[in-house]
Amino acid sequence: MDAELVLTALCTGFGLGCLLLAARGLLTAGRLWARGLRVMGVVTARTAADRRLGGLVAFSDHLGRDLVLDPGAYAPLCGLPPLGRTVPVVFVRERPATARLWTVRHLLAPSFGWFLSSTVAFGTAVAVSP
Repeated sequence: MDAELVLTALCTGFGLGCLLLAARGLLTAGRLWARGLRVMGVVTARTAADRRLGGLVAFSDHLGRDLVLDPGAYAPLCGLPPLGRTVPVVFVRERPATARLWTVRHLLAPSFGWFLSSTVAFGTAVAVSP
């Protein structure tokens, strides 16, 4: 089998997978936007043993349980305020452990990353196609 054809098929498949993940992320963000519960959380510091960047967000769900959200390493780029400040948090009523920050950048950043990955994969497929 021709190597260029195999590489084109692999890049196209990878691009379609990334595009599906981007669509899934957009649907999740839309679902949170439409039906999510919004509460305020407080940005807290990580423990001294945790060497990752950024803070954690402590919030209470609709039943009064205290939860902690780890917004990830790119949280300062997605609009996480400094320690001690409040930040809006959104979650689905049935699953408060899957909460996200209520900022456009934090809700849409995963979808944007997957879309860029699919664009690179499709561009590679076009470049190597016979």
